[in-house]
Amino acid sequence: MKVEKSKMVSVDYTLTVDGQIADKSQPGQPLQFICGTGMLLPKFEEAIMGREAGESVKFTLEAKDGYGEIIPEAIVELPKTVFMMDGKIAEEILFEGSQIPMATADGQHMMGLVKEVKEETVMMDFNHPMAGKTLNFEVTVVEVRDVTPEDLASQGGCGCGECGGGCGDHECGDSCDCGGCH
Repeated sequence: MKVEKSKMVSVDYTLTVDGQIADKSQPGQPLQFICGTGMLLPKFEEAIMGREAGESVKFTLEAKDGYGEIIPEAIVELPKTVFMMDGKIAEEILFEGSQIPMATADGQHMMGLVKEVKEETVMMDFNHPMAGKTLNFEVTVVEVRDVTPEDLASQGGCGCGECGGGCGDHECGDSCDCGGCH
């Protein structure tokens, strides 16, 4: 069976960035995903499309095809008072390299990286940690199979909107083209 949209795919991978291993699957624990559901970078899926179990591929994604270029406007200087907890500034989390979960005024959650701590302010970077980076992948397809209802449930449903988010809520029939609800 070949990697294609709406198939459950398992891969072993190594991601190298700037000559260093940035991430890799653990032995016996391949990355599993339903192809075409947006879980992975589109160009990653494109690079393994049509491959079968046992096949390997090496490919490089430039920043624009990975996590995007660095957005200068996503690096901001915030007053230290933003980091108040229980009436005092949480100095213990304010150090260069610290990743801090934050939310915008409208409730959107994001992760910020402390770039610099000044006397009254903190420079925060809200770009993805891999933004601006060239991603070098070595990928081996471990398994390709049909998606099961259990797979869909473990991944939050098929996302097609026809299944109430969890396939099994009703029969999708022909109105669902996600490839996983039958």
